Amino acid sequence: MLIAHDLGTTGDKASLHHDDGRLVTSVTVPYPAHFAAGGIAEQDPADWWNAVVSATRQLLSRAGIAPETVGGLVVSGQMMGTVLLDAHGDPVRPAIIWADTRSGAQTRALEERLGVEAAYRVLGHRLNPTYSLEKIMWVRDNEPDVWARVRHFCVAKDYIVYRLTGHLATERSDASGTNAYDQVHGTWSADVLAAAGLDAALFPEILESTAVAGSLTTESADALGLSASVRVVMGGGDGPLAAVGSGIVAPADGAYVCLGTSSWISFASLAPLHDPQMRTMTFDNVVPGSFVPTATMQAGGASVQWIAEALSPDPAHPDTARLTAEAGGDLDTEDLYFLPYLLGERSPLWDPHARGAFVGLGRHHTRAHLTHAVLEGVAYNLLTCIQAFRESGASIDRIDAVGGGAQSDAWLSILADVWGVPIRRRTIVEEANSLGAAVTGAVGLGLADFSAARALSEVTAEFTPDAGRHAVHAQRHARFVDAYTALEPWFAQAPATRDA
Repeated sequence: MLIAHDLGTTGDKASLHHDDGRLVTSVTVPYPAHFAAGGIAEQDPADWWNAVVSATRQLLSRAGIAPETVGGLVVSGQMMGTVLLDAHGDPVRPAIIWADTRSGAQTRALEERLGVEAAYRVLGHRLNPTYSLEKIMWVRDNEPDVWARVRHFCVAKDYIVYRLTGHLATERSDASGTNAYDQVHGTWSADVLAAAGLDAALFPEILESTAVAGSLTTESADALGLSASVRVVMGGGDGPLAAVGSGIVAPADGAYVCLGTSSWISFASLAPLHDPQMRTMTFDNVVPGSFVPTATMQAGGASVQWIAEALSPDPAHPDTARLTAEAGGDLDTEDLYFLPYLLGERSPLWDPHARGAFVGLGRHHTRAHLTHAVLEGVAYNLLTCIQAFRESGASIDRIDAVGGGAQSDAWLSILADVWGVPIRRRTIVEEANSLGAAVTGAVGLGLADFSAARALSEVTAEFTPDAGRHAVHAQRHARFVDAYTALEPWFAQAPATRDA
């Protein structure tokens, strides 16, 4: 059997699979994240490791299997973060995760030295504070005592692989999400690192996602309760692995949306897709020789979780499902809009200064109106991303939904009406990332090929758009865009974000 771990923002979603990828059971072990004013977003790598240990032992217990039954382990993880290690391989400070936007000054310095458009053509991504490279530079520029101890950089998944095997490396999907990777040549970019003033020795070797990093060390095997003979496959970033977990391994498989803490729309491609306006990005895929053009917003599911917590009498235990169900259907928000920029924004705005806002709020609006506006706001933002893909030549006529938000009938109905295309829910939604990791692990161990993913998650429901509501949403989407355009100068002048 195979164990897959998906290190998300809120916890480790771990799953046990047969060697062909079929899901046996899963468990989630939560851990905290620290968010604070000024764009701070951090986590303790020790919490990731402790969650991996706990989740592994829970899987074995829940399935009632002997440890010797497990022959492989693979990891998926949140992308674009920064884990800095000392000469002994220990973290020198908390991990700076994807949502952190403190490195505005470092981003501007790179833009001046490299050129925004020239960098985009090399990296497949905009230069932006949400990426690893800028975060590394921020630590160097602001924490000299910490920086003096730094010898290695990695991302979340790679840190866990290192703890498991003692081998520090990365692979193409996560490397392509650092802002330091030359997507044309498949290597760390000498020009970008020179512009950043960073030594290439800081960066790990780049392997294929299907590469076996090694076997469990004696110490990690004892901690997890597994045999030291278990082989660990590198795995990949959560975005590309969610595509595999959605059954999307080739261009003909269509597009998918992941409604997680951050939310994104993506599909498989044989080449990077460069948007003339640089609204979208392209990651290297875990499937060798392919790519995943992607549009990722910072706070998709996070916006829904926030409104549920804000409106709940017990914010620690909000009834998100009930709240979204009450806000579903064809409820008219009566000209109320929500800008879902609680953590700044990547696609399509690339504006770390953007913030969340209700626009058009009236005395008559209820909690259902507020929640519906949040669901619509995420849908409108992603509609702009879909339009960017189409303007770049991509064909998107159906979208499969995964992630925790995909369990909501109300939200999927809204998405269908806003986007004007059928939205399909798949069998596996919350475990899509770990399912993609399991398939990648099976490929790496010679047990399957990527085409097996198509049969492992089936379509269970389809939400078709209503033509009348779609026409109304087209007009509302224009108003939504206008609201951000009007507020953009105000966001940029806000004291809390001026220096971000």
